[in-house]
Amino acid sequence: MSLTSPLRHILRIAFPLLLAAAILYWMYRGMDFLRMWTFMQREMDWTWMLLSLPFGVLAQAFRALRWRQMLEPMGERSRTRVRINSIFLSYATSLVVPRVGEFVRCGVLRRYDNVNYAKALGTVVTERVIDTLLIAVLSLTAILIQLPVFSDFFSRTGTNFGGIVSRFTTAGWLVTAGCAIVAVVFVWWLLRRMAVYNKVKDTLRNLWKGIMSVRSVKSKGLFLVFTLAIWASYFLHYYLTFFCFDFTESLGLQCALVSFVVGSIAVIVPTPNGAGPWHFAVKTMLILYGVADERALYFVLIVHTVQTALVVLLGIIAWATMPAMRTAPMAEREEEKVVV
Repeated sequence: MSLTSPLRHILRIAFPLLLAAAILYWMYRGMDFLRMWTFMQREMDWTWMLLSLPFGVLAQAFRALRWRQMLEPMGERSRTRVRINSIFLSYATSLVVPRVGEFVRCGVLRRYDNVNYAKALGTVVTERVIDTLLIAVLSLTAILIQLPVFSDFFSRTGTNFGGIVSRFTTAGWLVTAGCAIVAVVFVWWLLRRMAVYNKVKDTLRNLWKGIMSVRSVKSKGLFLVFTLAIWASYFLHYYLTFFCFDFTESLGLQCALVSFVVGSIAVIVPTPNGAGPWHFAVKTMLILYGVADERALYFVLIVHTVQTALVVLLGIIAWATMPAMRTAPMAEREEEKVVV
């Protein structure tokens, strides 16, 4: 076996971790973590953080329900608990190797419910396209909503766009450029991998069926409801954390929407759960809304750490409970179709 293959696998794991670590180190160098720990104990309202967590779970549950609608037109059946656990596990494994979770969740359905792997993968590709389009719509909405706000801010403070840009240090520009380059390289690598994967004719046909499955869903209205429910849950999972801190609780829905959209775009950079790019993007937006630099750093580190811990916990639960789920015969999957 050549050394290039093991080296490639090592780099796939190490590079995202190193990139995230480098950005986080640059952002938190010199941070007094003991002071932040005191802040977490004495000044945070943890009730709101706890209230936000169920929405993180709901987002994945709604994703599992929507996935069923995409699989059924192709004659593929799976149990709801298998789909939910596969999604829990996929997000957890992506913390180790970014984006590998998409393949893991399809493999779980193949293992436990005998779902065609290529078809399942095609539906996941379609999911990502739909999610990307929704983020694009949210981005446009956020920009249009905030135009008057930014105009008023500039007129009252005498600040101009050049003044905002000048607040970026050289290191800040380098981080932004580096994240953009990594995102482009990742997309290029993914397209190459798909091109190699699709050389097999049957695989290509099944993959295409999965991609086009959204055209054949039985209830497009319900599909839309599930899609909106996924992203509403994601947003509430994020927005409720604003009320944990006295410096963000009064910023309002508009700030939450803009920073949520910016953070969702930042996670395109393949690092574990967006670590690094997400921190940098959301922190920058909070500063623009008047949050002090140190406080913004507190917010992004605490919120991201808690939400990542939830992903890990759900992954552990899925990993622990899945072995007890025997491979279901078609009859059992058909029965669930009637009951659910």
